[in-house]
Amino acid sequence: MTGRTTLTPAPLAHLADSRRQALTELLDRLRTDSGAGVVTGEPGCGRTAFLECAARSFTAGPVVRVRAGAARARKPYHGLRALLSAAGCPAQVAAAVHGAVGEVLLGALRTVADRGPVLVCVDDAHLWDAASRAALGHAAAHLRTVGRAGLGLLLSVPGHRPPDREFAGLPLLRLGPLTPAEAAALLDDATGGAVDPAVRDQLVAEAEGNPALLLALAHRLSPAELGGRRPLPRPLADAEVLTAVAGEGLAGLMPEHEDLLLTVAAAVRVSHEPDADVESVFRAAEGARGDAGEPGPGTGSAPGPEALPDALVQADGRVRFRSALLGRTVYAVARPERRRAVHRALARALSGGHGVLALLHRSWAATAPDPALAAELAAAATDALPHTLRHTALARATELTPDGTERADRCLAAAEQALLAGQLPEALCLLDTARRHPAPAVARGRAHLLRGTVLLADGPVDDAHASLLLAARLLTGAEPERAETAALAAADAAWAAGDMTACLRALDPEAPTARTADTPRLPSGRHALLHDHREGMRAVLRGRFDLAVVPLRRVLDRCRDADDPERLLRCAAAALLLGDVTAARRASARALAAARALGSAVLEPRALEYLAYAELRAGRHALARTHAEAGLRGAHRTGQRNTAAHHHAALALAASIEADTDLVARHVSAALDSARRHGLAQAATLAQWAAARADLGGGRPRDAADRLGPLVRPGPRRGHFAVWMLAVPCYVEAAALTGQPDHARTVVEDFALWAACDADPQASAQLLRCHALLAPPETADALYRRALDRHEDTAGDFERARTELLYGKWLRRRRRLREARIHLGAALLGFERCGAHRWAQQAGAELRANGAAPSGSATGQPSPATAAELSRLTPQQLRIARYVAEGATNREIALSLSVSTRTVDYHLRNVFAALGVRSRVELARLVEQAERTGAAPPRPASGEETRAQL
Repeated sequence: MTGRTTLTPAPLAHLADSRRQALTELLDRLRTDSGAGVVTGEPGCGRTAFLECAARSFTAGPVVRVRAGAARARKPYHGLRALLSAAGCPAQVAAAVHGAVGEVLLGALRTVADRGPVLVCVDDAHLWDAASRAALGHAAAHLRTVGRAGLGLLLSVPGHRPPDREFAGLPLLRLGPLTPAEAAALLDDATGGAVDPAVRDQLVAEAEGNPALLLALAHRLSPAELGGRRPLPRPLADAEVLTAVAGEGLAGLMPEHEDLLLTVAAAVRVSHEPDADVESVFRAAEGARGDAGEPGPGTGSAPGPEALPDALVQADGRVRFRSALLGRTVYAVARPERRRAVHRALARALSGGHGVLALLHRSWAATAPDPALAAELAAAATDALPHTLRHTALARATELTPDGTERADRCLAAAEQALLAGQLPEALCLLDTARRHPAPAVARGRAHLLRGTVLLADGPVDDAHASLLLAARLLTGAEPERAETAALAAADAAWAAGDMTACLRALDPEAPTARTADTPRLPSGRHALLHDHREGMRAVLRGRFDLAVVPLRRVLDRCRDADDPERLLRCAAAALLLGDVTAARRASARALAAARALGSAVLEPRALEYLAYAELRAGRHALARTHAEAGLRGAHRTGQRNTAAHHHAALALAASIEADTDLVARHVSAALDSARRHGLAQAATLAQWAAARADLGGGRPRDAADRLGPLVRPGPRRGHFAVWMLAVPCYVEAAALTGQPDHARTVVEDFALWAACDADPQASAQLLRCHALLAPPETADALYRRALDRHEDTAGDFERARTELLYGKWLRRRRRLREARIHLGAALLGFERCGAHRWAQQAGAELRANGAAPSGSATGQPSPATAAELSRLTPQQLRIARYVAEGATNREIALSLSVSTRTVDYHLRNVFAALGVRSRVELARLVEQAERTGAAPPRPASGEETRAQL
């Protein structure tokens, strides 16, 4: 037993979305034009897997695949022989040896291309012999001259060294690191989902997006370690693992380069920068060689680029590794005494003007606790430094501090900086270390405040709530402002969990966590802002919006000139509670700018979350999507899964406007995954609402009603207390369209109470629309008109267009066609303005049924552009549509396809929704016109293939 985990090879179908997009674009170009490209990246980035995926994805013709073998690749002409043989041109091998090898290879490729499109993949082309590389480079550079489309040549070379001159001028595709989400998915695929979520996060962070390193780390661990039942080894990526992944890049290094490489690796490791000052590094490398008794270069000046080893690159007075992973490997494999010597040399080289960096290098050269050095490091960790560097300095000070109480204090300070830098797992590790040392109640209170804040961003929010309440109790009296912060954060955790009782308890002004006898009722400064926010939140939760306005307005006033991102986020939250969307957008944007100015990686995604929700409330869905996409990247980068869940929910809501069903489903699934594991009721309710709104946009009101009914009706499954009412207008519409208006009357009464609070600028118009949907004909007309008048007072094309669409439908069914055409046309324009494409299709279908042609055609028949939308149907939907066009009944279609009539009915409803048609006659006309104009896709396969796809 080795104790290591056996991994299942990741399927080639599992390719990161960013890489799949690059591959698709590359293959699309090669299908229409001849060309060559070079795929590169650091060791372990997945070059071979990328080429294999390209080979399997290329369906236009045959694929020729050649991979260099390290043992024989350097033999003269070996690479050329292998390629010509694989291409089916063995007779030209002898001619290549005795002639112009480049022209011979080009001629062979021309011959292969005569038979149709072909893709040639050469993996590890840098390992070929010189003559073969020259021939390959010549052929790649002149590939366009073959005069045939569809001849593609893909090469892979490593990115930790300069490209060979033969390939230097070719288009380069550099494979970047995987995102945390992509890396987590790869790890789950390889291990069958056997990795504990906390362990998975640590592995993903340690691998830094490198797929080979990620899999090597997982292979190193035992099943018990992967499952979280045993502690992980430290360091996770040791010299053995790093050498296995990137050791090839160290082959062939000159002895005189070892100290320079190690010096650069040490400088980058301490500074957390991608590069280092070349002069300081060169002086330190020379000093390290002198400490070891070895002769140095004796110049003391910066080397020119030609003097650097291939693994390094120099530009603008800075030097860096071409591959960051190679730098990590160089540092890991060095002997400890050599690493300490290099750090001492760097400390001397940097002592002139880089105080904290010099101290850090001195700390890495120390072999025992050093109280004096620890005190210097703690004093140097000032506000002027980035959070990451402050965290590093305080963490090293902690390790060099022997005293228990002082060590715990510095550990807490380091954890706070780690949190602000977005290094949440490191913050938790430091808090665990601090817990092992005795500390007074105030220090324990600060630790629980930090832990609760971390868990609020990435963990079960019930645990965060408990930790924050404990922090508030421990800090009351001694640090009232921190106690107030903890109590309000505990309310935030309960809010996220959807626990109104716990939220009110945390906000209770008589609770010991909120106030002592010495705490004034109306304090000043930051304490006053927190006090007012608590008063306002408590009033909102009790339904007393009249009492909430004054304290929440004071919160906005107190933040008018603030530059603290956390205060500005409180301001944004207060504005959203008030329904002041403009103030919420302004405060969120300022919080984002302030977080970026301070370099607070953990606050950026939170600011973008508030900004995205504010834009959604304002009806600016495209902007909301832009902010949520940026916030999602930041949340993944900093490990804030709870924040990421909210961004997924915001993206699902934005996508539901466009009714992009697949995109909505992906974001809803991602949001619910974290919501279920961490108790995020608010994010879950928003995601479910987004899914239902996409159903409505896709013409599936019954599905929307089934999804929304439990969410908005009273009962144990009702959604989050602050969110469910936002979904009421969608539920009322779905219930009315499915002939179940009585199911919605009770929730409309509840929604009326919400609308009366003026916390949502759209609510009053939505309420009138809901009443119109449920009203008898004699009163519905006036209600629709009043709703449209109310929309004039608010921004947002989408909600107004929905009211126009429903009113237009109502008018058309009462044969008031002229009026219907006006409102349906306004709905179509409104949906087009806000990018709601599926909703626009509904409006267009209603216009056609009304006798108008939204495309400009006077006949009202489907236009060729509309007919081309048949290509959006799945193969099964297309088969059913063609059967309908031929006049078959649902039962006849079911018998033909060996499925149930219910399945046919389900697919047919989706076809109607996707194409925006309302009847079988209209669908038949659309299919006939598509086939007549050539806009229809080819007929899908039938028989066994048909049954397999069912």
